[in-house]
Amino acid sequence: MQTTDNPKASQMLGMSTVAFTVCFAVWTIFSIIGIRIRQDLGLTDTQFGLLVGTPILTGSLIRVALGVWADLYGGRLVLTLTMLAAALATYLLTFAGTYPQFLLAALGVGIAGGSFSVGVAYVSRWYPPRKQGLALGIFGAGNVGSAVTKFLAPFVLVASGWQMVAQLWAAALVVMAVVFYATTRDDPVLVERRRLGIRPASAWLELEPLKNIQVWRFSLYYFFVFGAFVALALWLPQYLVKVYGLNIQAAGMIAAFFSVPASIFRAYGGHLSDVYGARRVMYWTLLVSVAATFVLSYPPTDYVVRGANGPIAFHMEMGVAGFTVAVFVLGFFMALGKAAVYKHIPVYYPNNVGSVGGLVGMIGGLGGFVLPLLFGVLADLTGLWTSCFMLLFVIAAVALVWMHIAIRQMEKEASGPALAALPPLPEMQGMPDVEAAAVAKGGVLADWRPEDATFWDRTGRAIARRNLWLSIPALLLSFAVWQVWSVVVAKLPLVGYRFTTDQLFWLAALPGISGATLRIFYSFMVPIFGGRLWTTLTTWSLIIPALGIGYAVQNPDTPYVVFLILALLCGFGGGNFASSMANISFFFPKREKGNALALNAGLGNLGVSVVQFVVPLVVTAGIFGALGGDPAAVKTPSGPAPLWLQNAGFFFVPFIALSAFASWFGMNDIADAKASFREQAVIFQRRHNWIMCWLYTGTFGSFIGYSAGFPLLAAMLFPEVNALQYAFLGPLVGALSRSGTGWIADRYGGARVTLGVFVLMMAGVAGILWFIGLKDQPGAFWGFFGSFLLLFFATGVGNASTFQMIPAISAKEMERLMPQADPETRRRQAEKEAAAITGFTSAIAAFGAFFIPKSFGSSIALTGSVETALWAFLAFYVSCLAITWIVYARKGGLLHDVEHGRGLPARPAHAE
Repeated sequence: MQTTDNPKASQMLGMSTVAFTVCFAVWTIFSIIGIRIRQDLGLTDTQFGLLVGTPILTGSLIRVALGVWADLYGGRLVLTLTMLAAALATYLLTFAGTYPQFLLAALGVGIAGGSFSVGVAYVSRWYPPRKQGLALGIFGAGNVGSAVTKFLAPFVLVASGWQMVAQLWAAALVVMAVVFYATTRDDPVLVERRRLGIRPASAWLELEPLKNIQVWRFSLYYFFVFGAFVALALWLPQYLVKVYGLNIQAAGMIAAFFSVPASIFRAYGGHLSDVYGARRVMYWTLLVSVAATFVLSYPPTDYVVRGANGPIAFHMEMGVAGFTVAVFVLGFFMALGKAAVYKHIPVYYPNNVGSVGGLVGMIGGLGGFVLPLLFGVLADLTGLWTSCFMLLFVIAAVALVWMHIAIRQMEKEASGPALAALPPLPEMQGMPDVEAAAVAKGGVLADWRPEDATFWDRTGRAIARRNLWLSIPALLLSFAVWQVWSVVVAKLPLVGYRFTTDQLFWLAALPGISGATLRIFYSFMVPIFGGRLWTTLTTWSLIIPALGIGYAVQNPDTPYVVFLILALLCGFGGGNFASSMANISFFFPKREKGNALALNAGLGNLGVSVVQFVVPLVVTAGIFGALGGDPAAVKTPSGPAPLWLQNAGFFFVPFIALSAFASWFGMNDIADAKASFREQAVIFQRRHNWIMCWLYTGTFGSFIGYSAGFPLLAAMLFPEVNALQYAFLGPLVGALSRSGTGWIADRYGGARVTLGVFVLMMAGVAGILWFIGLKDQPGAFWGFFGSFLLLFFATGVGNASTFQMIPAISAKEMERLMPQADPETRRRQAEKEAAAITGFTSAIAAFGAFFIPKSFGSSIALTGSVETALWAFLAFYVSCLAITWIVYARKGGLLHDVEHGRGLPARPAHAE
């Protein structure tokens, strides 16, 4: 990092700012041309929100990668290539004609948004720390490109059409890329590195700071100050047209009163952060934002007050002038906040500005994607245009509270000994100290020593088993709620819903992606909240989607977006696995940990089979009487029959409540159960972590994905067969084969067994393809079903064998990574990394619950059949087979000697 002023810095900053301004103008181009495209295609509010937010998605997701590349290869080159790629995508936009084509083109346009993390890394290297706040503030003022688009694009659009806007903006990017490369130089850090012949560090090392919770707190701030800025920059023109009846030119002008201050005053925010401190600027930003969004949230309202002389009626509504002033104030303080957030990064992480700035920018940019979509959803659901500001009020308030709590916690830790010495009440000052004994209360185990054989036999085993047997039904219910859509979607057409095939597969797939994502975060919650509290809260959370499904399916007029939200909320169940396994692992000694985790996970997995067995039965009877609502009449071969589809959700509610109460009153927290994310984050530098993610996705990802997709797929391919009555057998076979075949991997080695697993899975997919081709022939369903059972059986065996490989790999790798360490140190490190890799691979593999059903739906939508998806799965299993053989099983592979008795013994695995 530069510590002295560089005479060329101003020129580099100026050119970078101009380049970012042009990129930002392109990035937000849909805020104007999207209005005309909406009129041409007749889009809903939700569809429009998705269209204008899609470029923001791309620009956000690539920020981390582009930031890392800027750190490694220099911002000058990376920014130039970014602009050229975005220019090509923007020009190709003019050839789009349908809504899916516009969405695809919008993904390419979004590349322009990734320029921000490149510019931050590039500019920060030209300035010393005392001036980085102002420099990055000036660079960030390139956000004014949004206002440029709002000022100029409406006139070009009215005169020559939206296609001309896209073509001119693409040409501007090309010209800017050439000028930027010709007038700038490589940054001093890159030049010095080349002079000394130092090779760039590993990209994984660039990502190491992302493990700090502080980075994610900064990301939430930026989600509001930048994400909400982008979202409003996209949303306000339409808002003004709809709410105040303005034409597009006037709406663009007034929206610029928000975009301009939210951009150009970012430089002033950088100056204030340098002088007064970023923390103080963030406090003012969030306080004023909470107030401004509250005022803007207030919908037009009529009041009638009963006065002494009769009713007094009056009307409250914000006019155009008041709205313009309010958004100007909001934009001004957002600009200050954006600069304050990025003032922290080069100071705290001087060697990782690209990766940290990229992550913070990515989260902020995702706000620019998610929020317009949510704005549209809220407008459709509530009918209130001000609902978008209601959402922003909640986000700003949460950010303010988290910041204040974090700062107070840091202050408390800094003065901990002094505060601890103070008495509880002022009047107790000077009184004699009272010695208090530590008492276990509220279910907290202050003394927990499972490795002490005497303690374990006398006290520990009974407590641990009680917690285990209370955890298992909670996890089983979690899997049941996670997979309930796999059954419900097959019944929706019967009760009057006219969703397309692709829409139905979306409903089956979305719980998978939300559950997999939540697993990553849930893994770290138990040490923070305690296993007892977290298990109780996460079990109660299952009631939300269960009740929601029960009420939603009773009304055929329920919007599709409500079902999408409920499907995402079912992901609560998928996330619970990670925290449940982490919690139980603390209770048992090492010699019993594997069996305990196998019971917790294996019986929890049965929830998939339970839901597919129970739901088809309970929906045929009014088990809740009048409380459960009226049935829908559906056609059957024997005539109309009642169907209580709402029971698919309501049935689990009493069991969820019972399990939640049992968890609270029967489970325990362990006072010293702590797990450092910092210590576990080393796995992100281990290549075998990523390899095992690939292989475990092939096993568990297939198990959970086929569990979600098989019922609907079977019902669509074989409508003459009541496939739902057999669907539960697949997950049942997979769960039982997992718990019953672990000894095979222990005896013969996980890599060798995994090879056989992928051969069986390839055979299963081949069988499915064969019988789909014969689906009109007698007995084809049973061949199809048998092939799926083979797949489920193989996934169960593979789930155990892949997890058996992980501790063996970690132990073997420690010999190479820690050659000077003693065996005990290597063993502890291997166990720590194996546990972390086990949790992370389970999170990544769970995305199979999304990708497999969605692949079926997309394959049908694009080609009219599922064969394309199945051929893709077959190719994936071939790659898994090849990787297992080349990396682990062959002679010379990592586990060959271990599994042939010439290396470290394979250790039993934790099961999921």
